[in-house]
Amino acid sequence: MSSNGHTLRLVVNRDKQDSAIRGLYLVTDHGDRLMERVEAAIDGGARIVQYRNKGLDRSQRFAMGEELCELCRRRGVLFIVNDDVELARQLKADGVHLGQDDGDPRAVRRELGQGKLIGVSTHNLEEALAAQAAGADYIGFGAMFPTRSKDIEHLAGPEGLAAIRSRISIPIVAIGGITRDNGSRVIDAGADAMAIISAVLSHHDPAMAAAEIGLLFNRSTAYPRGSVLTVAGSDSGGGAGIQADLKTITLLGSYGSSVITALTAQNTRGVSGINGTSPFFVGDQLDAVLSDIAVDTVKTGMLFSADIIATVADKLSEYQKRIVVVDPVMIAKGGAHLIDRSAINVLKDRLIPRTYLLTPNIPEAERLTGLTIANEEGMQEAARRLYRLGARNVLVKGGHLVAGDAVDILFDGSAFHRFTAPRILSKNTHGTGCTYSSAIAAYLAQGEPLREAVGRAKEFVTAAIRLGQPLGRGHGPVNHLLAAEEVRDR
Repeated sequence: MSSNGHTLRLVVNRDKQDSAIRGLYLVTDHGDRLMERVEAAIDGGARIVQYRNKGLDRSQRFAMGEELCELCRRRGVLFIVNDDVELARQLKADGVHLGQDDGDPRAVRRELGQGKLIGVSTHNLEEALAAQAAGADYIGFGAMFPTRSKDIEHLAGPEGLAAIRSRISIPIVAIGGITRDNGSRVIDAGADAMAIISAVLSHHDPAMAAAEIGLLFNRSTAYPRGSVLTVAGSDSGGGAGIQADLKTITLLGSYGSSVITALTAQNTRGVSGINGTSPFFVGDQLDAVLSDIAVDTVKTGMLFSADIIATVADKLSEYQKRIVVVDPVMIAKGGAHLIDRSAINVLKDRLIPRTYLLTPNIPEAERLTGLTIANEEGMQEAARRLYRLGARNVLVKGGHLVAGDAVDILFDGSAFHRFTAPRILSKNTHGTGCTYSSAIAAYLAQGEPLREAVGRAKEFVTAAIRLGQPLGRGHGPVNHLLAAEEVRDR
């Protein structure tokens, strides 16, 4: 910690930024349907696969390794064999990973050739320096956290990794007990890659799990950090919609692109006209962006019609976009309906099942579930029902409740998480929903895990409401600029 209480992050100037050993390093398990699960993880962003399976006999290990090796070659992913140098040679693998007792990297280099990668598991600085001196291309280092896959003898932790980082010039693969929720600590400590087994391969959706973990690596990239696509309507008054989204994304430090679903004639007093975009042209916009720009997260707002919602859902599937934040915008601040009735069923049937995080306010949650929500218990029940529609995570926003703090409830399918802030009495609240969901999408794109992304976005939107200044003669907009300056200084 620094003297002012802020958490310090290790910043390392690495000479080998072009190394292939970066990102999600997937280690295989012994479970059923291994090929299917590994391919799903590659779909989600795994960049390296290490084959480890000592439970099979020699011929079975070779047969399974041959299938995995071919899959990795076809998908452009590195294939590493664990421990077994002869198997690596037979499979023509990209490299081999050695334990401390598995041989000298120099001898292995002579056997496999100069073009192959050699990694060595290490547990302390002495072992790491020795592996580096012996010509290893990368080291594994750990364990970071306790793990179920093996008994831990050496628990180095992220602090141990940070302590050796400045002495090691080759890539470091962090090993042991890493998940979506603790991986950010490992990357902040200086890891170039993270070796993961169960957090991906034991997940019911390995592609989604891999995508979540892969995004964490954006936290070590330069600004603008991460890329966010917003798919929403235009607000001519500038307080909500695409305009609020792009302000939020940019001021928080990410790159923003946009697809416009509708034009609105709108100001602080309300919406006086809506002109929906052709679904075909929405598709053209999505193709233009997604075929060219690496988009980390997608945020949707007002989608206007059933045909547009169906188009968006189809394109997200086509381009395999998994980290999608859906703000189910239905009613404007002044009461105007922003989505036609036939679109709600399409939203529930086609888009919500593709949603990573659904962010309804209470009126939207009521309309989607048929519930009447008067308290936190009602918010939790709505979150459960929306989760059952297929959203991976649901954030029900409690700003419309009239008493107490402003409480939002996040449900991830197994647990509820509360996010609270003082309730601010202000009429300058135009664009709060757009701003909040865009902030979450930006923080996710920057490498924050879900709960941290929601918490930081909650701080941002609360500051934006508190700092809002009168503009126009109705509901003025929140203050994106001063809120971004305030949260940046924390």
